[in-house]
Amino acid sequence: MGGSMSALGQNVAVGPKAGAPKQGPASAQTGYHETHPLNPCELEIDLFCKGMRIDPSCALEKDARFIARTRAGLGSGLEIVIPGPRYPTRIPPEPAWYTRSTSRGTPMHKVGVLQGTYLGIYISNSCGFWYHSPPLNCKFCATGLNVGVNEVAVKDVDDVIEVARVAKEESGVTFVHFNSGYQTDRDLDVAAPYVKAVKSRVGALVGLQLIPTLDFWKYDRLIDLGADHFSFCYEFHNAEFFAKLLPGKQKLVGQETFFRALEYTSSKLGKGSCSGEIVAGVEPIEDTLKAIDYITGLGAFPTVCIFRPTIGADMEHWPSPRYEDMLIVFRHLYEACRKNNIPMDVTPNIEVSLIVQPGDTRYLAPDNWASQWYETKMSLAKQLARPYFWWKRRPKAIPASEVLADA
Repeated sequence: MGGSMSALGQNVAVGPKAGAPKQGPASAQTGYHETHPLNPCELEIDLFCKGMRIDPSCALEKDARFIARTRAGLGSGLEIVIPGPRYPTRIPPEPAWYTRSTSRGTPMHKVGVLQGTYLGIYISNSCGFWYHSPPLNCKFCATGLNVGVNEVAVKDVDDVIEVARVAKEESGVTFVHFNSGYQTDRDLDVAAPYVKAVKSRVGALVGLQLIPTLDFWKYDRLIDLGADHFSFCYEFHNAEFFAKLLPGKQKLVGQETFFRALEYTSSKLGKGSCSGEIVAGVEPIEDTLKAIDYITGLGAFPTVCIFRPTIGADMEHWPSPRYEDMLIVFRHLYEACRKNNIPMDVTPNIEVSLIVQPGDTRYLAPDNWASQWYETKMSLAKQLARPYFWWKRRPKAIPASEVLADA
C-alpha cells in the first residue's frame, strides 16, 4: 500500500481500537515514519493526511462494508481498524442487516449506516445551501452531488425505528446520530419525531448534528425528548475563512449562532455532552488551536476533522495538510482536554471512524504526572458512569407534556 489517495477519493477512515495500550513493540507491518514506528494515533493522522492506495487485489465490493456513496464532506469512505500496537489492519465486516429491508420495503442500508460503531442517519434530503443561485454550499462539501441520490431522501420514522432496533440488537449499537443539511431553520423541528421515536421505542443514546438556531427553547424540548448530545459544525474559527469557504452558513446562519448554540447546550447538558466540530489543515494553525481552546473552555469536546479533498467539491485541489502540523494540533487537543478535565472515552462503545477522536490522542500524551493523573480520573469516571449510561439507554417514557406533534 502506498501513501497516496485512492483513485475514488475515498480516503480511509481509521481509528485505534478502544483499550489498546499506548506503547508497544516495534513490530508494525506498516506505520514506519522516517526512523521510528508510528504509534496508532500518529498512524491515524498520517493516513488522514496522506490517504492510502488500495491494492487491486482487494475487491472492495466483497471485502468491505457496503459503500453507499463516495465521501460527501470530510466523513465517510472506506473504514479500516488499526488494532494497536501491532499494525496489520482489517476491514470491519458488513453487518447482515445491510442487505435486508424494512417492513415498508426500504433497504436498511438506505436508512442508516454504521460509522465506526455508531448508527448514522441523514434524516432529510440534500442540504438546502445547494439550491440557491448561485449555490451557497460549503466549499469542501459534495453532499449535494450524492446524498438523497444513493439513499432514501426523507426517512420514514417507522423505518428508522426498525433499523435502529436491529442495529442495537445485532451490531451492539449504543449511539444513534442524526444529521442533516440546511433545512431553512426547520432542522430541529424535523429531527424531533426521530428523537422521540428512538428514545421511547428503541432506547439508545441520541445525538444531533444540525444547523443551529438562536431559538434555544427548541433545544430544551429536544432535551426533554431525550437528546443526549449536540454537535455544531462551524468548521473554521477564523472569521474570514468561515465567510469565504462557508457562504451559506455565513449568509443564512452566522458564525455567532454556532457559538451561542454551543454555549447554551453545553451549559444545559454538562461537561463532555456537546462538541464543536472544526476542520484542521485549511485555516492558519493558530486559529485551529484557538478553536480547541474555546471549545474545551466551554466544557465541550473538540471534533477535529483533518481536511481531505473530495472529488467534485470546489476545494478538490486544495492540498491535504502536513502530518507534522496535525501532530501539533492533536497534541494541543490532548492538553486542552486534560486542562479542562473533558471526559475521554467514558461513553460506552462509541468508536468514530471519521476523525481522530479526543481519546485517540492519549497516544500523544507526554509521559508525566499530569497525564497519568488525568488517565486515572478518566478510567475511574468510565467505571462509575456505567450504571448511568445503562439507565440512559433504556427506552424513555415520554410524558404527554413533552410530546411534540410529528413533523
